[in-house]
Amino acid sequence: MSKHGRILVAMSGGIDSSLAAVMLHEEGYEVIGMTMKTWDYASSGGTKKETGCCSLDSINDARNIAVNLGFPHYILDIRNEFGDYVIDHFTGEYIEGRTPNPCVLCNTHIKWDALLRRADRLDCEFIATGHYANIRNENDRYVISKGVDTLKDQSYVLWGVSQESLSRTKLPLGHLRKSEIREMAKDRGFIELVTKSESYEICFVPDNDYRGFLKRRVPGLEAEVAGGNFVMEGTGKVLGKHQGYPFYTIGQRKGLGMAFGQPMFVTEIRKDTNEVVLGVDKDLYRDGMIVSKLNLQKYASIEQPIETSTKVRYKHDGTPATISQSGDKIEVLFHEGVSAIAPGQAAVFYEGDDVIGGGWIMKSFRQSELRQSDLQQAEQSVSTATQVTATV
Repeated sequence: MSKHGRILVAMSGGIDSSLAAVMLHEEGYEVIGMTMKTWDYASSGGTKKETGCCSLDSINDARNIAVNLGFPHYILDIRNEFGDYVIDHFTGEYIEGRTPNPCVLCNTHIKWDALLRRADRLDCEFIATGHYANIRNENDRYVISKGVDTLKDQSYVLWGVSQESLSRTKLPLGHLRKSEIREMAKDRGFIELVTKSESYEICFVPDNDYRGFLKRRVPGLEAEVAGGNFVMEGTGKVLGKHQGYPFYTIGQRKGLGMAFGQPMFVTEIRKDTNEVVLGVDKDLYRDGMIVSKLNLQKYASIEQPIETSTKVRYKHDGTPATISQSGDKIEVLFHEGVSAIAPGQAAVFYEGDDVIGGGWIMKSFRQSELRQSDLQQAEQSVSTATQVTATV
């Protein structure tokens, strides 16, 4: 009988998830390792050698750790679940003119659910991963908070994990730094883990060419969307032709295929007219945004405006902002402008180190646009009131 019970550990074959399994084993848990195969590289059509968490080498590395420590290891094939949900969403978002974040979607809707279902079948009370973040229970809520290693913190990608899932999750690396994990691996003789390179690419786009992936995934897309206009921010002046709106992202400067005499950036993508709006650096800044499809962790709901630090992408440091919830949406007003906010990306709200929650960015706006919207609403209200008076 184990000291703490049985736990299912997601093992990618990398140093972080491997050491998470090692630590839990040493603490006295009855560990079962599981490596999830999410994608078949041969079907991606890319040119890069198969690497990362789904490769045969990574699966073998995870199995070797389990064999050395004497606990079971299984391979879980979730390619159908992953492909139907994550990859269809990925391609669909680009076609809608948005910029998706497949890693967040995979974590929250595929990997956690898949692990918990298998944990139940294997009589495991808990699951564990090698993410650099922490979990605690406070006021009957499970709260994700930042890992102590600020350079490796992964709390941003975990905002979508449900309360039920968090209640059964262990994150053993949250209180450690990457340098400490490397030393622990060396001390235990796992030198190959220390020297193993880490992949930061999207797992199903191993050559990091998402445009090529889209063209292969959606036959005929390139011909359908080619020939739209680059237009100038503010004036609408046509600057030239582009290759198709799905092949550009907000904030992009390189790869536009034209010279403009000064640095130009993608500031907006207009699917309906197949236009890609370009502007200078200052044109990228927005004062607020609307976020939908929420998952709140620290609080069940936002009853009144809260001061937060809000991140609009994984590597964003976070910007002070006031958030207000209305139904299933949150309005974010930044205290200073934020550059290159891309609809389709995740927004995550922090209170100190704690994740309040997050959601998907629907749209961003400037303060002038917000005032114009308020003015239009006020004019509508006046018009309605006038009509009522006239009727009476």
